[in-house]
Amino acid sequence: MENSEIHEKIKEIKQSFRPLMNGTASRSMREKGADYKLNWGVSLPDLQAMAAEIGKDYELAIALWKEDVRECKILATMLMPPEKMLPDVAEIWMEQTRSQEMAEIVAFQLFQHLDFASLLAFRWMASDKMPYQLCAYQILARLFARGLEPDERGINEYLDQVAVALGDEHAAVRRAAYNSLVRFSNLGEEYEKMARKAACLDFL
Repeated sequence: MENSEIHEKIKEIKQSFRPLMNGTASRSMREKGADYKLNWGVSLPDLQAMAAEIGKDYELAIALWKEDVRECKILATMLMPPEKMLPDVAEIWMEQTRSQEMAEIVAFQLFQHLDFASLLAFRWMASDKMPYQLCAYQILARLFARGLEPDERGINEYLDQVAVALGDEHAAVRRAAYNSLVRFSNLGEEYEKMARKAACLDFL
């Protein structure tokens, strides 16, 4: 797709947000710290329907992410073909992820499907930044649910980090860490024992 085509496509996409605008949702997100140049408050189901109609498109996803518009960034996570995303691009997108909502969406819609998802998650969970930690535990919860079993070193690293995250000041991080630990415990009896010990409580 040529640059002029991408520009026109983005213009068309932006215009399609207007009829779907939810002013109440937009104001609520702003009050909770979601900081974008534009935020139409469009619902996720509407954006998913739009993404399904457009189809996967690497170049369009890259261009949409550069827009400081909530809906453009969310669409980017839905349109990016996971097999084409490079680690460096994933790092850039994570660096530019500022809100809880976007961290959860990019983890669910895109990062969990990357071939190197576990590498990102193990690196990001050690960050002192809330979006990084939140995204990491969201990814791990889904990888564990699909049966990913870390090696011994990975297990030790995960248990050390998740034990700290369970007491994090951000409720979203605590919830994501807890959910990942539940999925970890479901990998088997030994994993359950390790999870109970890490949590220091009978949470199952």
